[in-house]
Amino acid sequence: MSDRLIIVESPAKAGTIKKFLGGNTKVVASMGHIRDLPKSKLGVNIEDNFEPEYINIRGKGDLIKSLKADAKKAKKVILATDPDREGEAIAWHLANILQIDEDSKCRVTFNEITENTVKEAIKEPRKLDKNLIDAQQARRVLDRIVGYKISPILWAKVRRGLSAGRVQSVAVKLIVDREEEIEKFIPEEYWNVIAQLSKKKETLDAKLYGKNNKKIELHSKEEVDNILKDLEQAEFIVKDIKKSEKKRTPAPPFTTSTLQQEASRKLSFTLKKTMSVAQGLYEGVNVEGKGSIGLITYMRTDSTRISEVARLAAKKQIEQMYGKAYYENRYYKTKEDAQDAHEAIRPTYIDLTPEKIKDSLTKEQYKLYSLIYNRFLASQMAQAVFDTVTVEIEANKYNFRANGQSLKFKGFIALYVETKDNEEKEENSKIPELEEGEKLKKEKIESIQSFTEPPPRYTEASLVKTLEEKGIGRPSTYSPTITTILERRYIEKEKKQLIPTELGKVVNKLLVDSFAGIVSEKFTAEMENEFDKIAVGKQEWKKVIKDFYTPFEKDLEKANKEVEHIKLAEEVTDIPCDNCGRMMVIKYGKFGKFLACPGYPECKNTKPLVDTIDVPCPKCGGKIQVRKTKKRRTYYICENNPKSCDYISWNKPKKGNSNKEK
Repeated sequence: MSDRLIIVESPAKAGTIKKFLGGNTKVVASMGHIRDLPKSKLGVNIEDNFEPEYINIRGKGDLIKSLKADAKKAKKVILATDPDREGEAIAWHLANILQIDEDSKCRVTFNEITENTVKEAIKEPRKLDKNLIDAQQARRVLDRIVGYKISPILWAKVRRGLSAGRVQSVAVKLIVDREEEIEKFIPEEYWNVIAQLSKKKETLDAKLYGKNNKKIELHSKEEVDNILKDLEQAEFIVKDIKKSEKKRTPAPPFTTSTLQQEASRKLSFTLKKTMSVAQGLYEGVNVEGKGSIGLITYMRTDSTRISEVARLAAKKQIEQMYGKAYYENRYYKTKEDAQDAHEAIRPTYIDLTPEKIKDSLTKEQYKLYSLIYNRFLASQMAQAVFDTVTVEIEANKYNFRANGQSLKFKGFIALYVETKDNEEKEENSKIPELEEGEKLKKEKIESIQSFTEPPPRYTEASLVKTLEEKGIGRPSTYSPTITTILERRYIEKEKKQLIPTELGKVVNKLLVDSFAGIVSEKFTAEMENEFDKIAVGKQEWKKVIKDFYTPFEKDLEKANKEVEHIKLAEEVTDIPCDNCGRMMVIKYGKFGKFLACPGYPECKNTKPLVDTIDVPCPKCGGKIQVRKTKKRRTYYICENNPKSCDYISWNKPKKGNSNKEK
């Protein structure tokens, strides 16, 4: 018999909490959800006011028996699943299975898994929050209806095995729309004229921007040649010098979204990897000398708020590391629609610097913990200060400008600088000491031809940023959304770019034509607002589903009747079939692309499609193939392995590193 049973979601979290509580307390894990809608059918009773039909998840029978046995032996059962809507729903399902009164005080949450936080939370359990549970139910039921009602249409009209989803379909549409923008883009020519000028031995580059103090744009070589001719004998005179200070403010501490974006840009982590590693840091890591402790606060949040305790700890650490001049007490404004239940993502023990605990962390944990730690500390540091100078130069009525800056005070950039997609690097550029009216020596003038570029393809980071800006989905849904559309082959990832496949384009067109409301950015954002209203008790969840379903049902009927079967164009290769000579086509299977004979079913020949690199095998000179392990890790292998060569490597071979006999 135990005094109390605490149920959390994962064994790691269970181990960390058990260490803090000790005594006659048992801590066990539910291993995530234990009840859900059935996989084999819709599981939502449309006629009975959209009542969900929950069942115990297959394979969890023994775990449920064990939880029931533990609950019977305990004087008090406490449900301590994650502190969000999903966690609240898991706690509710546990209460149902374990026959715990929903109105009893059986629920606790931890924003951080530290000894003090855990002990304080356990002292004051609360009732289950029915509003949060209903918000999760609304999302689950709506997504189930969309998926299970539209997917059969895709099966019938395109091909079997496809699926649609409320958020995933909007994400695919964004990527397809961007690709269409790129395909339709017509580059425009433009030119820059740069004068390299000098004063004694010091030089500066000045860019042409106007004539007679009016801005000009150059779009042809003819225009540029005329200007260069005008400048052949021109004197370059300093007309104006402006000196000032520029200040740069640190970025706020991480939310889920900004952590995903920055880990993608700085560490090349996928969203899935970022959330997995962050979950481990939150639930508990075995740190030498301290045992299992949670190193960061809860990683699903869209708030930039931090506690006063954390603020004071940051102040002490910054002043110790850098001095008082580097500290500045900062408060960051959280977005209006943010769910402010949790703090921003920050380290739980500010004295545990990344270097101090490096040996206790995996390589990935160390990288992500360093990112979170440094970002948080930098968010409470002073601004960086730059001295800037802008010089206006005139030459035969043409206006040139030179800009320079130098770092005056490092402030927060001594520790951390946020990266952004497609940003230009901010570099120090020195300008010589000049005076108005001074004549500068012309070293050379060069003209540079450029062309406007199409908008860039989305990366995981920039797609997350766009989804968040448009209010589509929630940060906790971004990782599974992008993972799903990659697995469905609606998009592919080349390097970091997300590119729609032919399948993705076809499915997107069908959905846009037949279910414009579902793939509308406005609709998806409005549904998030409805979920938020449910979460605070301002909306009834079944009414939200009913209001959605009435027009949706009409769209379904129309699509079933009117949409014609769509034949996907096959990608033909120049590789002949070994059996019949037809040119093989690229197909998609469970493990990716493969080659198949288009003569199926007469000819059933298939073979793997293997990428190669333009570097010969270092051992035998054969072609190097690029393959992936089951866990999607890339490796390199000689085409002759294992017949006559044993070359295989995790590292990409480089040209010139050949051991082949000459």
